[in-house]
Amino acid sequence: MAKVPSVPSAVVAASGLVGGYGVARWTRKRQLGGVVLAVAGATAAQQWRQQAGGKAAGALTAAYVAAFAGSHPLAKKVGAWPAVLGVAGAVALASWAVADRHG
Repeated sequence: MAKVPSVPSAVVAASGLVGGYGVARWTRKRQLGGVVLAVAGATAAQQWRQQAGGKAAGALTAAYVAAFAGSHPLAKKVGAWPAVLGVAGAVALASWAVADRHG
């Protein structure tokens, strides 16, 4: 049986931020967006722990949560989608630099 390639943690984390916002916006149910955000965040955290260790996983998880929280005030300045895409890109870059590029 062929091995299924894994999705890089950078993609998982960015997809959680973008997907969480998109689901919340399109369904008008913030809780559903929160589920997407949380599941992707937990998945990425598990990948970070496996690829880069506990300290790096803790730092990247904190960055993920900070990105989510920081996107709200940033959205008031630049708009919702630009804010979400910007923080998702920053988290993806950090994830790639710390965990994915070595794997």
